[in-house]
Amino acid sequence: MVFDCDGVLVDTEVIMQRVDLDMVPRLGWPITLEEVHEHFLGRKSVQVVAAIEDRLGTPVPDGWADERRSAYRAACASDLRAVPGVVEAVAAIHERGVLTCVASSGSHQAIRHSLGLTGLWPTFEGRVFSAHDVARPKPAPDVFLHAAATLGIEPSSCVVVEDSPVGVRAAKAAGMRVIGYAGRTPEVLLDGADEVIREMAALLGALGADSADG
Repeated sequence: MVFDCDGVLVDTEVIMQRVDLDMVPRLGWPITLEEVHEHFLGRKSVQVVAAIEDRLGTPVPDGWADERRSAYRAACASDLRAVPGVVEAVAAIHERGVLTCVASSGSHQAIRHSLGLTGLWPTFEGRVFSAHDVARPKPAPDVFLHAAATLGIEPSSCVVVEDSPVGVRAAKAAGMRVIGYAGRTPEVLLDGADEVIREMAALLGALGADSADG
């Protein structure tokens, strides 16, 4: 089973949304939460900055992306938690003998930082994959295909847990089954997923009794 990181394992999305709803309007875009979902959810920082610049028609100020990153890290240091129920869900999946990994749009440094803060790093250490490892970020399937190839598992045998539209599209493009997690994401944005759950307690049931290796 392949887990996205932000919003699926660690409850970072609500923190980043809070930062963006504070910082982006000061650039001249009075962004709404719905627009944050549409333009930013599941995307790399460089893609977020590109979306902002496209909307504004001008570059963001020098240092703005670093300021955003610093604000996010500071908020995570005090507020970040694992997604409710995910620790128990992952443990139950491991008890079933299913191999798990992480495939995220974040950098390796960011992933390790988030998983470390929430105590999840030892659970996935050695099986963490970043979009920075491949040519194209989500919604391209590259990071999911890279994870499957590295672990020696056929893409068609993989199940992905995603909370963003671009992540769902990437996993489907990789030929993988997708479970959408709508804990923080409006369910309508995950309509491309094979199944959608609202809480992690439902994950084991959604995986199915006859699930394959990944």
